[in-house]
Amino acid sequence: MSRTARVERVTKETKVLVEIDLDGTGKADIETGVGFYDHMLHQIARHGGFDLTVHTVGDLEIDAHHTMEDTALALGAAFDQALGDKAGIRRYGSATVPMDEVLVRAAVDLSGRPYVLHDEPALSPYIGPVYPTSMTRHIWESFGQAARITLHVDVLRAARPGGHPDAHHVVEAQFKAVARALREATAIDPRNVGAIPSTKGAL
Repeated sequence: MSRTARVERVTKETKVLVEIDLDGTGKADIETGVGFYDHMLHQIARHGGFDLTVHTVGDLEIDAHHTMEDTALALGAAFDQALGDKAGIRRYGSATVPMDEVLVRAAVDLSGRPYVLHDEPALSPYIGPVYPTSMTRHIWESFGQAARITLHVDVLRAARPGGHPDAHHVVEAQFKAVARALREATAIDPRNVGAIPSTKGAL
């Protein structure tokens, strides 16, 4: 069974196209106009093992908020669509990912119940010229709501001895950890083929 999706989201502020294959090889074709965000979405594809296309045209002349938010909403909707009835999946996934001085834990339940908790230290306001670090929490909230998943993302360690957190490492480790958790949760469970992983019989 093909676990693919195509989602288009068009508003007065943005135009977003997302295509995903949950059983891909990590290929990515991504362009949002926000360079660091593109880099992060590449982490979702590569470390999740998903083939992912994301093309976004947004009102960057205002700021990056609408572009990043609407992309996350479309990506979440694509995940939800590609999962279908979720028969046979593992459902739960978690990953703890180090990136030099940073350590991040992500846990996900493809529950059908959107709930997102995110904990990170205070960071410098921007990564690169356009990516506001305050948006990382909102990305996970938007993605989790649209994907209808429970998602916990916790930065367990960030500060370098005698220094401030490296925002690039803190955010990138989050995307890698979420990707790894999603990879595990979306995988087909050979002990549960064709069955819904819930005592309720539906997710």
